[in-house]
Amino acid sequence: MAGAASALFLLDIKGRVLVWRDYRGDVSSVQAERFFTKLIEKEGDPQDPVAYDNGVTYMFIQHNNVYLMTASRQNCNAASLLLFLHRVVDVFKHYFEELEEESLRDNFVVVYELLDEMMDFGYPQYTEAKILSEFIKTDAYRMEVTQRPPMAVTNAVSWRSEGIRYKKNEVFLDVVESVNILVNSNGQIVRSDVVGALKMRTYLSGMPECKLGLNDRMLLEAQGRTTKGKAIDLDDIKFHQCVRLARFENDRTISFIPPDGAFDLMTYRLGTQVKPLIWVEAQVERHSRSRMEIVVKARSQFKERSTATNVEIELPVATDATNPNVRTSMGSSTYAPEKDALIWKIKSFPGGKEYMLRAEFTLPSITAEESAPERKAPIRVKFEIPYFTVSGMQVRYLKIIEKSGYQALPWVRYITMAGEYELRLI
Repeated sequence: MAGAASALFLLDIKGRVLVWRDYRGDVSSVQAERFFTKLIEKEGDPQDPVAYDNGVTYMFIQHNNVYLMTASRQNCNAASLLLFLHRVVDVFKHYFEELEEESLRDNFVVVYELLDEMMDFGYPQYTEAKILSEFIKTDAYRMEVTQRPPMAVTNAVSWRSEGIRYKKNEVFLDVVESVNILVNSNGQIVRSDVVGALKMRTYLSGMPECKLGLNDRMLLEAQGRTTKGKAIDLDDIKFHQCVRLARFENDRTISFIPPDGAFDLMTYRLGTQVKPLIWVEAQVERHSRSRMEIVVKARSQFKERSTATNVEIELPVATDATNPNVRTSMGSSTYAPEKDALIWKIKSFPGGKEYMLRAEFTLPSITAEESAPERKAPIRVKFEIPYFTVSGMQVRYLKIIEKSGYQALPWVRYITMAGEYELRLI
C-alpha cells in the first residue's frame, strides 16, 4: 500500500495554522512553519505543489486565502493526496458554501469531525459530501441524537445511500462539448481541441445498475461492427469513481451504480483538428487621424439544420476610440469602454449564414509623439449550439436495471459551446 499522510494542516495566507489534524504522531505543528519557509523560497519559481525538507514531504494546494497541506514522512502517492485535498475543498464548500479563513474559524468543530471521517491513520476514506452530510450535521440540536452511520459508509458503494425513493424515475444525460481554438494573424489555426463531458442528473429509486453505450471506435470494432465513419476516437478519458474500470478495460462497456443527483460521469478530449464553427474576418481602416472604421464579417461554418444561440463576438478597439456609430445586418452591438471592446450579440445564428457589422469611431486628433505600441487583443467568440456535437459523439443506449423492475425515462441532449475561442486577426 502507498505511504500514508502524517498530518493535515489548514493555514491562512500568512502561514498561521488555522486547523491541523495529526493522524500518525510522527510530525508536529513545527512542520507548518518549515513548510511556509519552503513556500517563500519557491516564490518566483513555477508553482510546484510538492516540497521536501529534512525527511518530510509536503503536498499542498491553495484555495482563496487558505492553504491545504499534508505532511508525510513516508513515500506517498502524491497524485492521490493532491486529489484528496481537492475533495476536502469540495466537501467544505458543500458544508460552508465557500471555503475561506472566516468559514473555517466559524465552523472548526464540524471541520474536525469531517477531517476525522475523511481520513483515518493517514489514509483517505469517505470523500462524498452527500454521504458525509447524512451523519455529520451542521445544526447542533441535530447532532445530539446518536446517529448510525449510513449504509453507504460501510457499503462497497460509498457514493450512494440505500432506500432512495422517487415517484417518477428519470435520468438526464447532457453531452457538453467545449471547442478551444486559437487562430493567428495569418488566419492559420495554431491550436484546436475539443473537451467534452457527460453530465448526469439521476433521480432513481433503489440501487440501479446503468449501462451506457457510445459510438466509441474501439468498442464497435471489438463487437465486430462496421464503423462507417460514425465512430470516434476518445483521448484522456476520465471517469467518475462509480464506473467499473475493469469492465471498461475489458470490453469498453460503461457500467455503473450512479450517485443520487448531479455528477460528471465522464470527461474526454479530442485532439483532432476542428474547423472553426464561427469564422470572423475583420478589417480596420483609418480614414484620417481622427476617424477609424472596422468592418467585420461573421460566418457560420456548420450545417444549415443547426443553429447557434447567444452568439457574442468581442471585437477589440483602440483605447482612445470614442463615439461609436455601428450598423449591423443582424443582432445588436454595445460599446464596452471598460474592456476597450465592441460586443456584437446575435441571438440566433443559423448554419451557412454570413452577417456583417460596420463601426466608425472617433480618435483624438492630437497624439503623443512617443506613444506606446498599441496592444493587440484577440477577437473572442462565445456561442452555444444545441442538438449538435463537434466530435460526432452519440449515446447509442442508456439502460437502467433495478431489481424491483421499474421503468425509468432516460433523457439525452447534446450541446456544443465555445471554450477558449480566440482569433488574433486585428
